[in-house]
Amino acid sequence: MMLKYAFVSLAILLGTTASVYAADVTPPDWNGVTQGSVHRGGTLRLTSDGPGGTLDPQINYGTQYMQVFVNVYDPLLTFRQAEGVAGLQVVPDLAESMPSVSDDGLTWTLHLRHNIKFSDGSLVTVKDVLASFRRIYLAGSPTADSFYGGIVGAHDCLKDAMHCTLPGVQVDAKTNTIVFRLVHPDGEFLYKLAFPHAVILPAHTPVHDVGNGIIAGTGPYRITAYSPEHGMVLERNPFFHVWNPQAQTDGFVDKIEYHFGLSDEAQISAVEQGQYDWMFDTKPADRLGEIGGKYTSQVHIEPLNGLYYLALNVHEKPFSDLRVRQAVNLAVSRHAMAILFGGDAIAEPLCQMVPHGIAGADLGEVCSSSSDMKHAKELIHEAGVEGAEVTLIVPNRAVELGMGTYLRNILQQLGFKANLRPITAGLVDSYEQNTNNHVQAALAAWYADYPSASTFLDDLFGCDNYHPQTSVSPNITGFCDAHIQRLFEQAKSSLDLEKAAVLWKEAGQGIMKQLPGVPLIQIRMVDFVSKRLGNYYSTELNHMSFSHVWVQ
Repeated sequence: MMLKYAFVSLAILLGTTASVYAADVTPPDWNGVTQGSVHRGGTLRLTSDGPGGTLDPQINYGTQYMQVFVNVYDPLLTFRQAEGVAGLQVVPDLAESMPSVSDDGLTWTLHLRHNIKFSDGSLVTVKDVLASFRRIYLAGSPTADSFYGGIVGAHDCLKDAMHCTLPGVQVDAKTNTIVFRLVHPDGEFLYKLAFPHAVILPAHTPVHDVGNGIIAGTGPYRITAYSPEHGMVLERNPFFHVWNPQAQTDGFVDKIEYHFGLSDEAQISAVEQGQYDWMFDTKPADRLGEIGGKYTSQVHIEPLNGLYYLALNVHEKPFSDLRVRQAVNLAVSRHAMAILFGGDAIAEPLCQMVPHGIAGADLGEVCSSSSDMKHAKELIHEAGVEGAEVTLIVPNRAVELGMGTYLRNILQQLGFKANLRPITAGLVDSYEQNTNNHVQAALAAWYADYPSASTFLDDLFGCDNYHPQTSVSPNITGFCDAHIQRLFEQAKSSLDLEKAAVLWKEAGQGIMKQLPGVPLIQIRMVDFVSKRLGNYYSTELNHMSFSHVWVQ
């Protein structure tokens, strides 16, 4: 109860100061002319407990580096750099304008801007666009099938990547025209063109995961140094100029240093002392009252289309038995999980696999926020799995360790020999996703790729998002149901948003009946920044914008 009320106090404090703080901040120059700004210059210092995986922007599927990549790379279209719901609007980026779409929804035409250069000085051409989309299949992007599998020729590319010609993407160098041809209408294709895996890279980029290698980009910053043990450095891209201020701004700071290695507790102290300006990791619940009371103007609670869930691998015993998955769903107290995360100012019990507020998400009361251990134990006894060995994977951070300890105790109460295995946060996603590790259960978080139920239901439980023996398999439960998959495809291809919402709701209900994932809580984001950081700016999809803040 102490944790809960500490954060309610924080929310009240923020409510009385946030509007004043915002009013005292000069907004960025939306014409991109920040050259003369008194706030221009300096080094933004970021910290996290570890690296975020591969530097390949078409393969990395983690929040940590995608937040960096939006400052380094550009798709043809992008989500507007704006706070609130305005940040969910798609705007032209490397494309001159929004696409023209044929009446049947199958042909999408765009025109590449002229005189855009990569950070290595080379000119961006339509050949780079074609090569970048082919590379999605060649390099094995995790969204190659689920997002871009509807492009004509994509099916052949997915079957035989090295002979991929991708006739569904046609370019004309004379007119800078790009034409996408789809096999069937896709009501979400606009969002997919704006997703970071669709960034445009130089045509000579290797057609494999570059790992720790650095690829030239088009954004206001470029990565100039990287060590997965220590951190990365970003500096201004000397060839960048603002072409659409709603897509990319010039940036205020000259340099961004991102250091790895501090625990979440140490990160809090380092930001308090001004050693760093921002921390990536979840704030430990035992420090929330402290930062809320002492550093109120430096703490921001932001809306976030994100959730925590318990992934149960349907291919690994004992969770291959539906009764066991039902038992876990009954045994968990979502109210307890919300308190462990930090209280009801930043977390609420969630009984569905899509956050509230997304069209087609709300299923009604399909589970309880409290525990029904009696019924859960009956199901375990019926399944005959008492005494089974179960290992729960969790990120090695204070908040997730606390949540994981509670979940392990629940599994033990159900009669399992349950163990907790913490893994470094920057590595846990790739470990959980690799079927070679035979993960039985995992505490996982997921955030919206764009404002659609598909980025939770299809991403996490779609057949085409299960990639055995790779570390880029978002469907870590291994769930694949033919009927639910058909609902996914029907919903994604529908141009009628109301009809799509009905289909997503039916799919969500089907997921909750089979429970490959047990929803736990819907969350909000807590950002803690240094005193010298000004113009705090956050969007719903990409979180704090590194190019909008300044340092004093």
